[in-house]
Amino acid sequence: MTGNTSAANPSRYSAPALEKGMAILEVLSESTHGCTMNELSARLARSVSEIFRMVIVLEKLGYIAADASDRYTLTLRLFHLAHRHYPVRQLTECAVPLLQELAVHSQQSCHLSIYRQGRLVIIAQVDSPARWSLSLKLGTEMGLGDTSSGQVLLAFCDDEERARMLQTHVPTDGELILPEEQLRRQLAKVRKAGYSVMKSRQIQGVTNIAAPVRNEHGQVIAAINVPHIARIDALQAPSAEAIRPMLLDTAERISRRLGHE
Repeated sequence: MTGNTSAANPSRYSAPALEKGMAILEVLSESTHGCTMNELSARLARSVSEIFRMVIVLEKLGYIAADASDRYTLTLRLFHLAHRHYPVRQLTECAVPLLQELAVHSQQSCHLSIYRQGRLVIIAQVDSPARWSLSLKLGTEMGLGDTSSGQVLLAFCDDEERARMLQTHVPTDGELILPEEQLRRQLAKVRKAGYSVMKSRQIQGVTNIAAPVRNEHGQVIAAINVPHIARIDALQAPSAEAIRPMLLDTAERISRRLGHE
């Protein structure tokens, strides 16, 4: 008998060690505060002796790290690997020069974020040229429903994708979970306006202004955010209202660079 035996028997090839390693990473990606060895064992339904060696190897390779209480969490190594992935690299290469222009004209910092594997993650950050600014580190994870960037990404996707994002989202420390009806009304306002402006729900005195970035198919794949800090001294700096058209223009120019008409 002839034919493709591997297609007929898809489980013919296996790599148990690799499967265990990936399972450990997936469990940790869903855990806000990390897991001890015993907790990993329970969640994976495997004995500690089965996973011990794999955990130690992943730690040695820098994919996970243990704190003083022997709780394991993911490091940013996977993020940096993803950041080298071509679509993300293309997005940041297109965006960063224009984000730098926006920072100069607005006198504020700005950042670019995407939704990936249950998290809203910052993939590009440009600091303000002014003395005072608010900046977030690359790889920082943010709330989904309680941030302007998250609301932009939720507002401009279809119902099925929005449900998936909300279901798979891993809340960050301190994230405020909005009631479903309140979030629905907020997203409708964002869609109608084409952007989001909201007082920060994390830091007092900051107004977040966010706009969508689209790919060549018109899909919103990222959000640009300006965390506006109002100056109260003698220096004249653009207001949040004055920055909004700058931000929308920047988002549109990045989208065009990505092929959006």
